[in-house]
Amino acid sequence: MTSMKDAEAAMNICCCTACSAVAGRAGPLSSPGPHLSRRGFLGRAALASAAGLLPAAAIELALAPVARAQSQLTAEQALHELVDGNQRFVEQRMTSFAADLAVLKQKTAGKQEPFAAVLACADSRMPVELIFDQSIGHLFVVRVAGNVATGEMIASLEYGAAVLGTKAIMVLGHSNCGAVKAAIAGKAVPGQISGLYRYIRPAVDQAGTEVDAVGRANAKIQATTLREASPVLAELIKAGSLEIVAGFYDLASGKIEILA
Repeated sequence: MTSMKDAEAAMNICCCTACSAVAGRAGPLSSPGPHLSRRGFLGRAALASAAGLLPAAAIELALAPVARAQSQLTAEQALHELVDGNQRFVEQRMTSFAADLAVLKQKTAGKQEPFAAVLACADSRMPVELIFDQSIGHLFVVRVAGNVATGEMIASLEYGAAVLGTKAIMVLGHSNCGAVKAAIAGKAVPGQISGLYRYIRPAVDQAGTEVDAVGRANAKIQATTLREASPVLAELIKAGSLEIVAGFYDLASGKIEILA
């Protein structure tokens, strides 16, 4: 049987460690955290240096863009990082723009190890990295209208979890979803758009005709599909190294609701 390592080589995609240069995501003496000012950080570093715990030359190095293996996160921590990032987005205190993009590009040009994956709707009003306050190399994003778990989407998410090491997967629906509206209406449409209907119809049958109620039900159904239809993902969940949840993004408020 072909191993994941062989599959990775065949796809010519490297799954080494990616790095984060976002302040506050490394350890307590790696960079100023979200609750510690730069002055406070310098004070701590100076005290550590005076105590012989940190060489003076390392203080400025600690303030430089830092790299942390994202695989260090547990499944629970990865999910918390998504939730915390969305809270920063809602409160307009984002940190991802402080990332050194040149360093991130350099560190991720030939390798990646995102900490989480998102199966999101293709809707242009839901820029996934922005609403989770994440930068280059942090998220493995798969998008399709209606955030439906088709075979292709499942295969991509399996690759993200089993090869790249994502620790959490969020199926992310959103308010006022056009794909959901179309599935509820069930009318003839151009091209292959109607091919999405069969994936969303179970949510319509379950939740009725209110768009957001169907959108929430659909996100939950697709998350369940991922858990149950993929032996690869099921094994990772069983091992405690992966969490799969459903979420719902409100276009007006920017808030993401974690669905039960």
